[in-house]
Amino acid sequence: MVFDTSAEVPVQKFGTFLGVFTPSILTILGLIMYLRFGWVVGNIGLGLTILLVLLASSITFITAFSASAVATNMRVGVGGEYFMISRSLGLELGGAIGIPLFLCRTLSITFYSFGLVESILAFWPATWGEMPAYTGQLGAAIIIIAITTVSGKSAALALKLQIPIMMAVGASLIALVIGAIIGGLQAPELSPTYRTAPQGFWYVFAVFFPAVTGFTAGIGMSGDLKDPRRSIPRGTLLAVITGTVIYLFIPIILSLTAKVTPEELAAPGIIWTKIAVLGGWLVFPGLWGAILSSAFGSMLGAPRVLQALADDGLAPGFLARLSPSGQPTIATWISGAIALGAVVLGGLNAVAQFVTILFLTLYVTVNISAAIEKLVGDPSYRPTINVPWYVSLLGSVGAVVMMFLINPYACMTAIFLEAALYLYLRRRALRQQWGDVWAGLWMAVARFALLNLRTQSRNPRNWRPHILLFAGDPVKRLNLVRLAAWFNQNRGVVTVCQLVVGDLKDKHHDAELRRQEMERDLEDAGLVAFADVDVVESFESGVINVTQANGIAGLRSNTVMFGWPRRLERLESQLKIMRGVSNAGKSTVIARVNWAHEPGREKRIDLWWGGRQHNGDLMLLFAYLLSLNPEWRDARIVIRAIARSEDERKEQEAGLKALLPEIRINAETQIIVKPPDQTLAEVIQHTSRGAAVVFFGLMEPEPGTEAEYARRLTALVEPLNTTIFVRNAGEFAGRLI
Repeated sequence: MVFDTSAEVPVQKFGTFLGVFTPSILTILGLIMYLRFGWVVGNIGLGLTILLVLLASSITFITAFSASAVATNMRVGVGGEYFMISRSLGLELGGAIGIPLFLCRTLSITFYSFGLVESILAFWPATWGEMPAYTGQLGAAIIIIAITTVSGKSAALALKLQIPIMMAVGASLIALVIGAIIGGLQAPELSPTYRTAPQGFWYVFAVFFPAVTGFTAGIGMSGDLKDPRRSIPRGTLLAVITGTVIYLFIPIILSLTAKVTPEELAAPGIIWTKIAVLGGWLVFPGLWGAILSSAFGSMLGAPRVLQALADDGLAPGFLARLSPSGQPTIATWISGAIALGAVVLGGLNAVAQFVTILFLTLYVTVNISAAIEKLVGDPSYRPTINVPWYVSLLGSVGAVVMMFLINPYACMTAIFLEAALYLYLRRRALRQQWGDVWAGLWMAVARFALLNLRTQSRNPRNWRPHILLFAGDPVKRLNLVRLAAWFNQNRGVVTVCQLVVGDLKDKHHDAELRRQEMERDLEDAGLVAFADVDVVESFESGVINVTQANGIAGLRSNTVMFGWPRRLERLESQLKIMRGVSNAGKSTVIARVNWAHEPGREKRIDLWWGGRQHNGDLMLLFAYLLSLNPEWRDARIVIRAIARSEDERKEQEAGLKALLPEIRINAETQIIVKPPDQTLAEVIQHTSRGAAVVFFGLMEPEPGTEAEYARRLTALVEPLNTTIFVRNAGEFAGRLI
């Protein structure tokens, strides 16, 4: 029977030594040390072996420091590295690395099981004949089943057994040293021979590298520690340092002893029994104990990653359930089943490459997490262990290089897998309840950009449309917001503002709730825009005040946009506001959105030209930006003007034809001679009735004449489709094109 994680389950907690250092050091001083260290020395010689150890250990050492820095800045929960990454880089990236991490730990179970079988089969009696080919895989499968069964019962038992195991490992190391000394010394072989590893140095590196990844075993037990913030850095770094010192010492002993030849070292197997005093009597207990400890560590860590993924909604919820003893039983059995299936991969060396690549992808992400946290400099990032960002970044680069050199195909596959997982999780629009580093990163980037924009010289060439749209309820005026986004065309900033007339003291809370609702509405509609709700005393003064205050540095709004009002009085108000906005150096757009053109008909954008200085430059720029949008790429831009005589028509036509090559905008021109029996409005209406969008310039009416001007505009647009009035009052009026 299992229980949900929400129930109170008494779980034993562990300290630094038993919970972190012991499982980490026993996983480091494990399978590879006993079974493959002699093979490494016999193939690449003492010199390259020392280089290999330093290279592998430097990556893990940097990663251990990065992981420790992140761990000291948070209370690490269940899931170890996954927990730290997801709380630092976000749930999507956490999930993208958490799933491979789970597979990595699960494959490690298979890896250690193969190693244990290989060491046991060394006792295969010759009288039994030749060993069947399937013996290793069958033995690994039996060991996996046994480990899964025990791990599902009790983590405490597995961890407490590590003390006698550590003593056995220590005894085997001492026996190796004594045996090497009493057996005489010889000159070490320094050059590589690749006797049994013709694939080369990086193949040897791939087989050896899992030996130094054991420091993550303690981090994986983060949910079972009394004080993860204290225990993880202390236990992890001590284990890495201890393991590195021992790994630098062992190849010297193996290459100097006269008890074995270089050829014997290069043969896969347990060469230690030929060197150590008392032979296998001291070596095998340490070997078996270390392998079992590593296998149990992986079996305890993998289900806890799966449990953490389930807690965060990245895996089915039932995987997070605990047994009465506090073990994630279901996750444990699933981990065991996957490890059992991985037996078909083959022997020890084949599984080692898969484990190596997956571990290295984890190291890349851990180091990136620490580097970004340090670079961003969020006030909340206050680790007690400070690692320079470039050191963590160097660890990431080193891990990527190692992945590529070991197996470029596996490297690209791993990157593709994690990228695919990230994109999938992004599409699920996961929402976490904690802050991550990305908010701080974008804040730092924005601050840097704003400081540089502040000092840049202003020039028409750098003008971009930063539109402040007063749209009221964006849900009811989505077409208006979409039009503003089309004008923006990802080149500026659109802010959709709603004004609430009233007292700030009474309306502030409601305004904030409304802003959040607007953000959701805009996101649901797929519109990229900021939402803003302001409490003002009156509409007209409020618009002018908000307009002056909106934006910062080079991202201040330069264009105020309104929708077409239903009441004539509101249009009069907008014209009055336009005067104040113009005085503040802001342009004005009033748009009447009416997509009445028939589907399938040619889209045409008519622009009634009055000259660059009479709003023409901004109108033409907006028409051009509109035509860049996928929905308007097939639209024709036609610049139209009205002449009073044929001579005037020729003059205007010549001017426009000279202008078009200069402004590099694909447009047509048409100059119409006004018939004497038609008004200007009638000519415009007759000509542009079939256009999808019509642009007009706005003049600034004299005070007191706004009502009359509003009536004329209303009469003008009545038979037209979408109509856009533009008033260019910015500092670059007449120079934008």
